[in-house]
Amino acid sequence: MNNEPFLSVVIPAYNEEINLKRGVLDSVNDYLVDQKFFWEVLVVDDGSKDGTVEFVKNFAQKHKGFSVFVEPHRGKGGTIVAGMKRATGKYVLFTDMDQSTSMDQFEKIKPKLSEGFNVVIGERSGRPGQSIIRKTMAYGFATLRTIVLRLPFKDTQCGFKLFERKAAYEIFSRMEVFGKKNKGNIGGSVTAGFDLEVLYIARKLKLKIAEVPVEWYEYGERKEVSPIKDSWEGLRDLLKVRLNALQGKYRI
Repeated sequence: MNNEPFLSVVIPAYNEEINLKRGVLDSVNDYLVDQKFFWEVLVVDDGSKDGTVEFVKNFAQKHKGFSVFVEPHRGKGGTIVAGMKRATGKYVLFTDMDQSTSMDQFEKIKPKLSEGFNVVIGERSGRPGQSIIRKTMAYGFATLRTIVLRLPFKDTQCGFKLFERKAAYEIFSRMEVFGKKNKGNIGGSVTAGFDLEVLYIARKLKLKIAEVPVEWYEYGERKEVSPIKDSWEGLRDLLKVRLNALQGKYRI
């Protein structure tokens, strides 16, 4: 019997004690234990300073299929890359710890796998629970990414993205802004540029990409969000991706 996981779930974590105590890992486990396929969950810690690591270690001891990896602090993008490289599943999904898009939304992605898509990304609609400031930031960023990178997606920033493992390797091994020795944005930042670089490279590779509507709700405004700082960093990283493209660094 082939015990290779069908699905690897990568969850980046940075000072997530509040969300963990809310039971987010229980909800992930509750969905996965009912599935008929093999799976694994990799919680990748980004140098948390609270009780995140201890909490996840205790959880993993009591729940089969869960593991935690402690990485140096380098930002969400670098943490996701580290997790994707450790994943062993045929498909690899990364999702946010707060479970704004809950694990059961994988049901909406499943049909696309049999259709031969290499990458499937979640698309949020309405964004309930999100402040006017965040919605305004999202609209402005969407306009810029369309103009600068010509990405034909409604929502590049949803933290619910699935990749064939082979496709993931091809994408993440080519990353320049958030890969290799680059740290990306330090802190718990939303790192908007990370998703842009991932999808830009996926398009360059001519991978088959699907965008699927998913349910999403923000459980309280994220403490790491700073409208001015995040807008600047998002624009900076967007321009970095464009400059790398002009310099031929993403040439296939």
